[in-house]
Amino acid sequence: MKKIECPCGSGLPLAQCCGQWHAGLSLGVHAPTPQALMRSRYSAYALGLIDYLLATWHPATSPGELELAPIKWLGLEVRHADSAGDAGVVEFVARCRVNGRGERMHETSRFLREGGRWYYIDGQAPEGAD
Repeated sequence: MKKIECPCGSGLPLAQCCGQWHAGLSLGVHAPTPQALMRSRYSAYALGLIDYLLATWHPATSPGELELAPIKWLGLEVRHADSAGDAGVVEFVARCRVNGRGERMHETSRFLREGGRWYYIDGQAPEGAD
């Protein structure tokens, strides 16, 4: 059986990387850091896992429902990750192809830990982002 490489670019098999957080969500197994959650969310976008994306979005900022556009995700570069207490940030660049055209999404995402698990809050393009 061929092992599928994780879309987040870690080089690990999906099951040993983001897949463990995707599969573990219903069992109460959650990404342990903001960076792990961000990578698992990127992988969820690449794999079309809408339920995981909504479940890891903080209820205060969640859109409630989500429809994924036909985007081919090509790669992820984490530029910075930090956390202090129950707050965290991850700056990243995600490459994708939309309607055959290459694009880059540069974002600094904010995360919050509540009840022992991390949630995505929101993200914005950094000042002077490429």
